[in-house]
Amino acid sequence: MKITALANTHRLSSDALKRHTDATKLPKSSRLSLPKLELDFGQKHALKTINTALDIQAAGYHVFAAGETGLGKRTLITRLLKERAKSMPTPNDWIYVHNFGDARRPIAIDLPAGTAAILQQKTHKLWQVAKKKLSSKLLGEVHQNQIRRIKSTISTSQNEQFSIIDNEAKLHNLSLKSSSDGRIELVALDNNQPINQQALATLQHKLSQAELYIEELEDDIHSQLDTLYQSTARKVLEPLFRPLLDNFANFAKVIKHLKAMQADMIDNVARIINGDDEAFLPTTLSDVPSRYAINIISSHKAGAGAPIVFEDLPTHLNLLGHIEYTTELGTVLTDVSMIRAGALHRANGGFLILQAENLLEHPYAWQGLKRALQSGQIKISSLEQMLTLTGSLSLEPDSICLDVKLILLGELSLYYQLLEMDSEFYGMFKIRADFYDTIKRDDASEYMMVLKIADMIKARQLPAFDNTAFAVIIDELARLTDNQNKLDLHAGRLLGILVESARIANLSNAKTVKALHVKTALSDMTERTSYLKQLYWQEIYNGQQLITITGAAVGQINALTIISYADSEFGLPARLTALITPRFGTGEVLDIEREVELGGSLHAKGMLIMSGLLRSLFSEFCELNFSASLAFEQNYGEIDGDSATLAEACVLLSALADVPLAQNIAITGSMNQLGQAQAIGGVNAKIIGFFEACRDALDGSQGVILPRSNLPHLMLPDDIIDAVHAGKFHLYAVDHLNQALELLTGMAIADKNKHGEYKRATLFGKIIKRLEGWSDKDNKDEKSK
Repeated sequence: MKITALANTHRLSSDALKRHTDATKLPKSSRLSLPKLELDFGQKHALKTINTALDIQAAGYHVFAAGETGLGKRTLITRLLKERAKSMPTPNDWIYVHNFGDARRPIAIDLPAGTAAILQQKTHKLWQVAKKKLSSKLLGEVHQNQIRRIKSTISTSQNEQFSIIDNEAKLHNLSLKSSSDGRIELVALDNNQPINQQALATLQHKLSQAELYIEELEDDIHSQLDTLYQSTARKVLEPLFRPLLDNFANFAKVIKHLKAMQADMIDNVARIINGDDEAFLPTTLSDVPSRYAINIISSHKAGAGAPIVFEDLPTHLNLLGHIEYTTELGTVLTDVSMIRAGALHRANGGFLILQAENLLEHPYAWQGLKRALQSGQIKISSLEQMLTLTGSLSLEPDSICLDVKLILLGELSLYYQLLEMDSEFYGMFKIRADFYDTIKRDDASEYMMVLKIADMIKARQLPAFDNTAFAVIIDELARLTDNQNKLDLHAGRLLGILVESARIANLSNAKTVKALHVKTALSDMTERTSYLKQLYWQEIYNGQQLITITGAAVGQINALTIISYADSEFGLPARLTALITPRFGTGEVLDIEREVELGGSLHAKGMLIMSGLLRSLFSEFCELNFSASLAFEQNYGEIDGDSATLAEACVLLSALADVPLAQNIAITGSMNQLGQAQAIGGVNAKIIGFFEACRDALDGSQGVILPRSNLPHLMLPDDIIDAVHAGKFHLYAVDHLNQALELLTGMAIADKNKHGEYKRATLFGKIIKRLEGWSDKDNKDEKSK
């Protein structure tokens, strides 16, 4: 089919198909000493918003950093926080110590930064020295002689008492004898002689009195021994504790704990030196008994500033801390030394960064975190106890005051879901920082992007990249946005390009990464995700998917579609057909995809717009006495979007007029009710799809019609640009349906005569002629009845 002169008006030159980066304007190498990249490059709005949140210390001003995965939100935020954290006060250390009054309720103590480790070291050292000195003193010869003298009092008194009773008993045929269980009993000397019962009762009473006296004496002796032990322990311990008490004289809680510890050691000195009491033996995790351990929950280097913590596994335990347990002889045990800190403890006084999606994956993590933020307290509690999954006793440590700024990272859709699911969410996250996925492309942003690339090269220790490599990468970043005037900001994608380009250069023993290496890497990356594309294209190449790229046909057109699944996205031509049923209906258009529930709501909207346009074009001239059906042939999946509206209008009008459409030209584009062409998404992939279908049979006639408003989105590959430059392939930009129809039919579309009627030789004139013909037949049939 011959294309009219209008084609030259709408044909695009090869220069319009891609915006090329001028490599001469870029630094020649990443090895050069380049300026420092601005922290807020591409994300000024987001970082400004976060700074606002950081300036406000009121409750509820936590941050939700919203943006697509891979934008580098965490890296940028961490850098921002590091700058701010330097000038912030270093938070206090926190420790847990044994509660000598109630072992189930460990005591929390805060100390100036860096002090907790000193207290722990000195306390543990004190224990080692104290135990050694106590053992040396109390187990020494002098002290043992004192103990023996005191204990001998019991033996002497016992012998005297029992000797008197025994002598009297023998006068009555009785004697004292020790039983097998250690008791002293009165037994007969001669079983053949009678025993005076009154004498026996008197002796039994005296024996009982003697035993009571002995017991009281033993109690007194034990009291004397305790006094001796404690007196000696006090003399040993007071000099040891005094320096520590002096060092921490300004910390009331520490002083109270140290004094309680000293008193406990004095009271239990015998158990300490005996070395066989579990409560006073070092644990497997500590060189001191747990009751004397200093359990550091959080500690900071003095002057280090505020902490910045990222928790990649935000479970309830990892956020709020937990209590560990051990089992001995079937009994579950725990103590103060088994309290473990969570991310909130480590971030207290600073910043905590979490991935929102990860947080919501773990049961009870969100509820626990929310409770801590709202109460301003970190309370370590057993999750099993909370859920009543165990009946065993657990610790109830003191709560710790919480002062943290939380930054949640997540996609915008997740932010809205949280707003809907939790009515309290906004009250805690009043600040939403939106991270953009693109930036305006100009000389300044291209230069800044090179600085970003250079930073990443340096951080990953990759080989140097030259300016030609930079230019190809920047072109690729524009292609990823489907826009000549934007650059993609996904740091993850960019890093992948750099790493794979460096690999190609290394394989070729090149010391510098150049344009060719980057292009090869990009080609490899595309090929790796092309499996699904190859499956679809095999059906076209094998003739199973019917596509015609030559000649002309009535009611048939090549529309362009996008196949998108996981990490694979590509364009594919699809045959769109229209059938007309004359003299039946009132202009209804049956959308077959919609009828079988394969068409989405946006596709249905496009069909309705097209139907409205159809009525506005012809209903004033004649009756619309027909029905029509439209279908994407050989489509077995869901289809949505309005990007085929232009194609649907063209194929329907072709069928109505019985005028063939060029099959060597594919078309894509949305359309409004006025027939104006509107931009669509995925324009580059769609053009590539039709070019692939024509590649082996290019004769200079094939091409694609697209909306003129899509021109800024063109970032086509070099092979298509070369084909257009050589006149083997063409792109046509249109503003209106009529322009597309003229390109496809080679005839005038809507020219009117002086009476305001469509000329008979035009496409619309032919349609009206057919409609009138169908009406005439209807009228004749009606008269003949």
